[in-house]
Amino acid sequence: MRIAVDHVTLYRYERPVRGVVQSHRLTPASFDGQRVLSWEITVSGGLKGGGFRDGAGDWVQGWTVGGPVSEIEVRVAGVVDTTDLAGVLRGHRELLPPEAWLRETGATRADAALSAMGKGVAGTKDALSAAHELAAAVSEAIAYKPGATHAHTTAAEAMAQGEGVCQDHAHALIAAARVAGLPARYVAGYLMSGESEAEAAHAWAEIHVAGLGWVGFDAANRCCPDERYIRLGSGLDARDAAPIKGTARGSGEEHLEVTVAVANAQQ
Repeated sequence: MRIAVDHVTLYRYERPVRGVVQSHRLTPASFDGQRVLSWEITVSGGLKGGGFRDGAGDWVQGWTVGGPVSEIEVRVAGVVDTTDLAGVLRGHRELLPPEAWLRETGATRADAALSAMGKGVAGTKDALSAAHELAAAVSEAIAYKPGATHAHTTAAEAMAQGEGVCQDHAHALIAAARVAGLPARYVAGYLMSGESEAEAAHAWAEIHVAGLGWVGFDAANRCCPDERYIRLGSGLDARDAAPIKGTARGSGEEHLEVTVAVANAQQ
């Protein structure tokens, strides 16, 4: 499938700031399941800095914007060819060993419910079946409900609430998988769902299965990522995998608007 992405992030500052520094994980890697045909990132008034590929195989690009500035637009536009590999991440170059992804974070710390879920499959000889079982359990435990949670909701809080969005499903699955001894990580990307913009910017989890490698699980949609998905980058949790991180020098509130359009470019 050929997918076109137009992703705009607009920062507005209550009072002009003296400058902004950002790091972007906004460039998808090419691997067996996806091939980047074109990809351009523009930052209004921005100066492109250094970039590097991190241990997870994601490209991290630095940007600075001099002030005073009251508004910054980060725009991503590109086209990617994708192939359905049943969720298996194949041909992705990275350096970190799977064990590096067993470390918990505040957002993915397991409470009693998540620990019980993970321990329920711990020691299962068939790790792939265990991962599928966990993904199904998280899908049952957390009903998809936009607006039910916020950016800082933890996996344990989403489980207790029984409602959440894709970020919460990913966090909960990661937490339970790590309890089971399965390395797991958060993936940020895009989904061509044909639904809302909130669905177009998507997230899911990857679980490492010995002998097979990393396998994606989208518990929010009860499936493994297929040709409708573009993988942007990964991290220990949503904050670690955030496509844009940055700081602004100045006081006053920051307001953020995000619009994402993902469409089939072959239509």
